[in-house]
Amino acid sequence: MPTSEIYRTLPEQIAARLRQDVLSSKLKPGDPLREIDLSERFGVSRGPVREAFRQLTQQGLLVLEPNKGVRVAQNPSVEVRPLVVELRRTIERFVLESIFEKITEADIELWEEILADIRQACERNDVDALTEHDLRFHQAVIQSHDDKDLFALWQPIAMRMMMHYNRLDDIMDSYREHERILDAIRNGDRAAAVEALTDNIQ
Repeated sequence: MPTSEIYRTLPEQIAARLRQDVLSSKLKPGDPLREIDLSERFGVSRGPVREAFRQLTQQGLLVLEPNKGVRVAQNPSVEVRPLVVELRRTIERFVLESIFEKITEADIELWEEILADIRQACERNDVDALTEHDLRFHQAVIQSHDDKDLFALWQPIAMRMMMHYNRLDDIMDSYREHERILDAIRNGDRAAAVEALTDNIQ
């Protein structure tokens, strides 16, 4: 995320590091996480680690299992993934259609900045950075809606979909897909923007 860590609380900084570890597959589905190990790793007490666990559990990346402690969440199964994809598409289509007539120049400037970051990540073949900026782009769209509860519905679905990001044969396709969304928005073509957004979510 664009916010500097200096403005984050300790739990937020720890959560950001662990989130990146999960999304980059350094931490794999089912891997256990222990408060004491992470408090030593980050040089903090167990309280901030516990709060980071709470945040990441809400985001769908960690699960708390009775008698097993905290573990990295499993990827959606082959049977469940189409449902997860359709849920995310439904939320994002609803948001984009709802806000389309209210999109401002400031919104477009923000999305252009993120799109530039996506392009740089693709050009460097940096999948970790691409994952981060991809999420930023869609999060910025969701957070443009007045109903902030939509973000709470969307976030765990999007996070689980982004675990082990590897669907693209050509990494630059991600840039081109997001560019297509933004081009349609700039052109005021709601139908094309919604279609491009739907195609991007797979």
